[in-house]
Amino acid sequence: MPAATDTLLPSSLAERISDAQRQAIVEAPRGQRLKLLASALASDELQVLASLAAAAGIDTASNLEADDASLSLLPARLVHDYQLVPIVFGEKKPDDDTDPLASSAPLHLATAWPPEPVMADWIRTFTARPLVWHLGVPEKIHHLILQHFGVGSGSLEGGDEDYVAPETLQHAEADVDEEAAVVRFVTDVITQAVNDEATDIHFEPQENQLTIRYRVDGLLVQVPVPENLRRFQDAIISRLKIMAKLNISEKRLPQDGRINFRAGSNVLDIRVATAPTIYAESVSLRLLNQKKEAYTMDRLGMSPDEQAQINHVLDYPHGIILVTGPTGSGKSTSLNAFLRKINSTDLRIITVEDPIEYEVPGVNQIQIRSEIGLTFANALRSILRQDPDVIMVGEIRDRDTADIAIRASLTGHLVFSTLHTNDAPGAITRLIDMGIEPFLVASAIELVIAQRLVRRLCHDCSRPEPVPAIKLKDTMAILGLDESEANGITHLHSPVGCDRCRGTGYRGRIGLFEILKPNDELHDLVLKRESTRTLAQCAREHGMRTLGQSGWEKVRAGHTTLDEVLRVVTVAEK
Repeated sequence: MPAATDTLLPSSLAERISDAQRQAIVEAPRGQRLKLLASALASDELQVLASLAAAAGIDTASNLEADDASLSLLPARLVHDYQLVPIVFGEKKPDDDTDPLASSAPLHLATAWPPEPVMADWIRTFTARPLVWHLGVPEKIHHLILQHFGVGSGSLEGGDEDYVAPETLQHAEADVDEEAAVVRFVTDVITQAVNDEATDIHFEPQENQLTIRYRVDGLLVQVPVPENLRRFQDAIISRLKIMAKLNISEKRLPQDGRINFRAGSNVLDIRVATAPTIYAESVSLRLLNQKKEAYTMDRLGMSPDEQAQINHVLDYPHGIILVTGPTGSGKSTSLNAFLRKINSTDLRIITVEDPIEYEVPGVNQIQIRSEIGLTFANALRSILRQDPDVIMVGEIRDRDTADIAIRASLTGHLVFSTLHTNDAPGAITRLIDMGIEPFLVASAIELVIAQRLVRRLCHDCSRPEPVPAIKLKDTMAILGLDESEANGITHLHSPVGCDRCRGTGYRGRIGLFEILKPNDELHDLVLKRESTRTLAQCAREHGMRTLGQSGWEKVRAGHTTLDEVLRVVTVAEK
């Protein structure tokens, strides 16, 4: 049976692009062809979608809604392979008592690319209903498939033995067993996580089901999964452990491993951690894309004034710069941006990281391996004998590391590192609590940056909406801001939700920053071992902008919402 990629583009569109572009489009998966065609034509995807539908002689469908009554007609594998889904079309009349599944009732199908004869042939093997085709936005169709069939459902489905995808026809005999199905499923789950820009995947066994959740933009999102997933639970967990080179027979103790996974042109370094629970082992995957595009300070969300403060200190020959915040607040990303800012051929830069999240050309990067004794402290001692100009320590976790990092910054080295504290002044008291002498802390620290990440509003669908005055007043009070800063504000941008942002109203994240540059008065307070509250008050009096102020500026600029700022800043500001 011919593969779906044999069908060429409509001639009216094909003649406007090169042969190489046409070949790339035809060979691409169906869900990706529209984006490639729009890029080749340098045109908007929706306009190209309309042109494509007109050339193919079919209608376009907007506001797609899955036809629940017809979903069971088609096997999940076929739906995934061809990126099509039964949809509701038109409104049912009050006096229309026709059975929606009757053989004479038309089956409306939305597809990401004009249908080919092979698709209709396969569908007719499962239903005799007349087919009516519609062209829809690929992202929306894919979302409906995942929502109603589940991620990887085409891999595990047991009720479609009569259907074999065209592209796997030659491997059919080797592909029908359960082991191969589990391999495909795990690959589908990781690939979808990469497409959704997730940072973590959690496989969580429950009493009667296996739950899978992605962490996207800092929040956990439950992933729709096939109904029969529980039957494959043990095989899926074993597959993950095999990929991570763990002991599959050891189920009583936690284990750590790593997977090298290729997703298209990206190579992922996946950190795997298992933990025994009352039902089965829970498996967590941290996805690290070593080749991903590095962030600049501008892309992090820093204002020109914030960048100027940091750039001034980056030119110092020695001292320590600390970035603080909870896990997942973007500390390593900020340090990487600083390294790239100062990276040059006349500087020897060495980093000690766990894990190495970004590869920086020209920088000597060391991966911590605690199991063989290569800890932060031990690696840092060795680095000082390597004639470095700049040192980056991934995290100060103990007194030894803190002591060496502080002393290195006082002996002619510029040192970058991170700490887990709620705000910038808290980093100073944390180091003193670790046992570092206050005079060393006061002399070494040149800059402390506290940061948080908030979800960025989707540019395609966000819109200004009225904001109640009482909510604005309460929010300003919680953030510790003067009510006068909200004078004249009646509307703020709010999330709406669209196909581009998966209906959440947010796409990506942006940083909030609190920058502390110690002065003489703060230096004296540190020597007196004053509290974090006293240090913070002094810093604010001398112009330090708090996380709350940074968040309010992002809200006013339309980058995020009050609710997002409150979600990540409230605890730190109380």
